[in-house]
Amino acid sequence: MSQEKYVAYVGTYTHGSSIGIHVYDLDVENGYMKERAVVPVNNASHITKSNNGKYLYSIADEGVAVLRIDQNGDLTPVNHVGIDGMRGCFLSVNQEGNKLFVAGYHDGKITVVKINEDGSLGNVMDGIFHRGLGSVAERNFRPHVSCAMPTPDGKYLCVVDNGIDQIKLYKVNANGKLRLYDVLRCELESGPRLIRFSPDGKFAYVVCELSNEILAYSYDGSGKSPKFELLQKVKTIGTVNEGACAASGLRIAPSGKYLYSSTAGDESVAIFQIDQQTGMLSHICTLPISGRYPKDLEIFPDEKTLVVLNHESNDIRFFHIDYEKKIIVQKGRPIKVETPNCILISKVEQ
Repeated sequence: MSQEKYVAYVGTYTHGSSIGIHVYDLDVENGYMKERAVVPVNNASHITKSNNGKYLYSIADEGVAVLRIDQNGDLTPVNHVGIDGMRGCFLSVNQEGNKLFVAGYHDGKITVVKINEDGSLGNVMDGIFHRGLGSVAERNFRPHVSCAMPTPDGKYLCVVDNGIDQIKLYKVNANGKLRLYDVLRCELESGPRLIRFSPDGKFAYVVCELSNEILAYSYDGSGKSPKFELLQKVKTIGTVNEGACAASGLRIAPSGKYLYSSTAGDESVAIFQIDQQTGMLSHICTLPISGRYPKDLEIFPDEKTLVVLNHESNDIRFFHIDYEKKIIVQKGRPIKVETPNCILISKVEQ
């Protein structure tokens, strides 16, 4: 592990002093990061990599920006494309690596963009606006597509709609056309935000922004229809300030043994152990992170250091995890960065 090198890419809003995506070198052994460079991208709210690891795709005001990941981890701009709608909030790539999915929170749209053989982006292949009404008049009164994630077997696209409390399951054909196949309905006013799959593809976890809980599902795509069975619901926080809180980040450890979630308002991180056989979650700890609005979080490759992006207090903080003692301990000084949105840790090919 110590001989392997990693970089972290952190996307930021750029309406202030920040100018785009910050590139950091990871010190895995000491659990810290050091900034290397900043690459201009307008309001990079989410980023993802191509399947071959050679390109980085970022949400931008223009639509989606493409950057080549150089051998040392540096970023070089390639091109950008529009998405025929309002700016997106989440990106993912299909199993074949030739389609990019863009979730649109502001206009409730799911968009499919062609990925060219050279890694650049091409034309918009399809786009669908969700319809319907939510039940929270002040916030979730209309569709808000907050996440789009392919199932691990590549058969379906899970499109999480934060506004109408649904996860729509689409089939995507070779030409990039979307066809609604099924709907996974969450409880009204739960506000599903993100979906993550376990590394073995057998389980799915959904963090709900308004109900401050994580839904654990088993997933089976082997039949003619996808099967999601709800196994468990767990709270990301206690009940003291629940009404003023909003669950935000969700990550699964590379080993698949642990799940991490952050909650704004409560300003905390919850850590759960995942039963590898049943997919059930066991609570390890929920502790404060000494910042405001932990919008995203990630775990270092050795699974010993948790990094938390505090969007409103403009910093990145690091915590050592002691799984046996069920505590996290802050380490090192926070890194100041304006309005951090998202983080992606990437191995540097040597």
